[in-house]
Amino acid sequence: MSLTNRKSSRTTVTMRDVAQLANVSQSTVSRVLNDSDNPIPIGEATRQRVLSAVEELGYHPNLHAGSLRGSKTYMIAVMIADITNPFYHPIVRAIQDAAYEHRSDVIIANSDHAIEGEKHFMESVIRRPVDGIVIVPYHLTDDDIQELIDRTGVMVAAIGQHVSHPQVDVAFSDDEKATRDAVGWLHKTRGHTRIGFVGVAGPNQASVRRRHAYEEAMQRAGLELPSGYVQLGDWSSDSGYRAMQQLLDLPTPPTAVFASNDLMAIGVGQAVQQHGLRVPDDVAIVGFDDIPAASWVRPRLTTIAQSPGDMGAHLAKALFERIEGEYDGPSRRIEVPLHFIVRESA
Repeated sequence: MSLTNRKSSRTTVTMRDVAQLANVSQSTVSRVLNDSDNPIPIGEATRQRVLSAVEELGYHPNLHAGSLRGSKTYMIAVMIADITNPFYHPIVRAIQDAAYEHRSDVIIANSDHAIEGEKHFMESVIRRPVDGIVIVPYHLTDDDIQELIDRTGVMVAAIGQHVSHPQVDVAFSDDEKATRDAVGWLHKTRGHTRIGFVGVAGPNQASVRRRHAYEEAMQRAGLELPSGYVQLGDWSSDSGYRAMQQLLDLPTPPTAVFASNDLMAIGVGQAVQQHGLRVPDDVAIVGFDDIPAASWVRPRLTTIAQSPGDMGAHLAKALFERIEGEYDGPSRRIEVPLHFIVRESA
């Protein structure tokens, strides 16, 4: 390793720079700087490479970060979009269960599906020491996640197909394929040719993927996509209700609707019934998530079932493996399968 001083080559030196120069992972850098008593020891040669890289680059770690203070905080920070959305309940429960097994507590923050909320979480967790972070990002980029790692010095795990950071373990489901298959099923199996879409406005990654998949499925089936057939709002049932009102006001309303989540689908059904129409006779509805309410509403909701509890459990296991030094390799992408549940709404 060259000992030429590189501090002048950039304004801010990050943990990633140290890892690249020492040819190790960022978690190894964190463990060396933490000087932890991890059961899996770090070789002396590796330790010296890291320390030499730190000195050569003039790296100054965030001493407020839990993993760099020389002792554990036994605290995990979790960022989700909205704790009132039933989809997130099994995720949080699974992470809490795993944390309990590791004698740790969990801090939960809501981003409200907003970039401002996600950025606020970043700033908050930087100020409060934790051992690890789990995020369900809708707007944060890989560069944002890298900044979070650099400024906290701890391991980050994420739920979301769009996350591709090389040091972040990711749990995800292939919602694009599931959406294409569901729209195709409405056409091929149920005979619908006028299929609308209810999604979320803005650069929300999940809704953007599902909207693109819907449009691709319509194109593959050779179906028209009339103006107004795509209605965008937020993830709530109220938004689904308003979107369906707009669809029903069209000169030729759709006879089937794919909604980006179950809450919106429930709102769609309420609007259909309020207009004196029947589900599924007049309008068929397909949702996404299979939250508990999907089997309570009448008619019961046909939907794409996710397994958020499995996502949370897999991700928590991966995160604690890194925290405990049991795994120190590249990103692991954990795909959790989806299942199409046919009920009475379609």
